[in-house]
Amino acid sequence: MGENTSITVNVGVVLDLDNSLSTKVWLSCTKMAISDFYTSHALSKTRVALNIKDSRIAVLDLIKNVHVEAIIGPKSSMQANFVIDLGEKAQVPIISFSATSPSLASLQSLYFFRAAQNDSSQVKAISAIIKAFGWRVDIPIYVENSYGEGVLPSLVDALQDVRVRVPYRSSIPPTATDDQLAEELYKLMTMQTRVFIVHMSPSLGSRLFAKADEIGMMKEGYVWIMTNGLTNYLSSTNASIINSMQGALGVRTYVPKTQELIDFTLQ
Repeated sequence: MGENTSITVNVGVVLDLDNSLSTKVWLSCTKMAISDFYTSHALSKTRVALNIKDSRIAVLDLIKNVHVEAIIGPKSSMQANFVIDLGEKAQVPIISFSATSPSLASLQSLYFFRAAQNDSSQVKAISAIIKAFGWRVDIPIYVENSYGEGVLPSLVDALQDVRVRVPYRSSIPPTATDDQLAEELYKLMTMQTRVFIVHMSPSLGSRLFAKADEIGMMKEGYVWIMTNGLTNYLSSTNASIINSMQGALGVRTYVPKTQELIDFTLQ
C-alpha cells in the first residue's frame, strides 16, 4: 500500500429525507464537521464516505450490503429503538444527535452513543419555574409516543420534589386531528388547574397552540410552559404560530458563545 493511499470508512446517515429545514440543517452540519476534521487533520489516512439513506428502513441495507462502520441517526427517539437493536446485533455503533428520550437509556446498549441532551436534563429547570411562581398543580400535555412519554417519570418526580401535584396527564396522538386537539383542550378547560407543560414535536405543538389560542386558552389566567423540543425551534417557526404562543414560557438548550460556535455560524 502506497504512502498516499487513503482508507475509506463507510458511515451510514439515516434521516427522513423529507426536504424539511431540520433535515437540511443536519445534513449540512454533518458534512461541515467532516470537512473541518480533515482541514485540521490533513495527514489523516482515512476518508469518511457518507452513505445517506431515508429513514430506518435503510438500516439493514447499510449494515448488510454497504458494510458501514457506524451509523449516524436516526432523527427521532421512536426510530432509534429499532435502529439501536439492529446496531447491537450487528455490533455497529449508532450515534444519534437528536434522539433525546430518557427511555433509550434503559436499552443499555454498548453500541448506542447519544450526542444530544437527554430530555430529563430540563425537568429541574421546569420545576424551579413552577416553584418560583408558587403554582401547586399542573398538567403535562405530551405526544403519545416514546419521545413524549419518556420524560414523564423524571418530570413528575421533579414536580413532586417541589410539592406540585399532577392530577391528570394529557396524551395527544401524533396524528391527532384539529377536532381531537380541540376536544382535549376543552376537557382541560373544565379542570381546576390552568398550568400546562407541553412536550411534543414542533409540528404537533404549533397546531396545539393555534387551537388553544382559537378557543381562548392563551389569555390571562392560563400558564403554558414549553420544553426545549418546542423552544429550540422557535427561530424557524412561522410568525403566525409564534403569535399564537404569545405569553408562553419555554426552556431551551443553552450553548455558550465560544469562538468555535462563532466560526461554525459564519460557515
